[in-house]
Amino acid sequence: MRKSHGPAFKKAVIELARCPACRGRAVVTGVFHDLPCNSCNASGWVAAGTGETLDLAELVTQLNMKLQAALRKIEQMKNAPAPGPEAQYQTNNRRGAGGTNYTGD
Repeated sequence: MRKSHGPAFKKAVIELARCPACRGRAVVTGVFHDLPCNSCNASGWVAAGTGETLDLAELVTQLNMKLQAALRKIEQMKNAPAPGPEAQYQTNNRRGAGGTNYTGD
């Protein structure tokens, strides 16, 4: 491990897992009503490797990083070219009259 001074330049991503005590629901069933889960600070998430509770400031940061990654993946899937036969209809193949799209229909 290298020696370094000061905080890290990038925030480390901690793998999150659902809390085993409440199964990600953030509440546990009491005798008469639901109670906040003490194992995960009523968040439903714990560190995947160790199973320990994250403090709330760290949890918010990790959930935001996870959300941003999911949004990036959704945008990539939206911008991906259409698979299969419909790909021919979505792009211009310049085979028609005057260089227009020809689909063969």
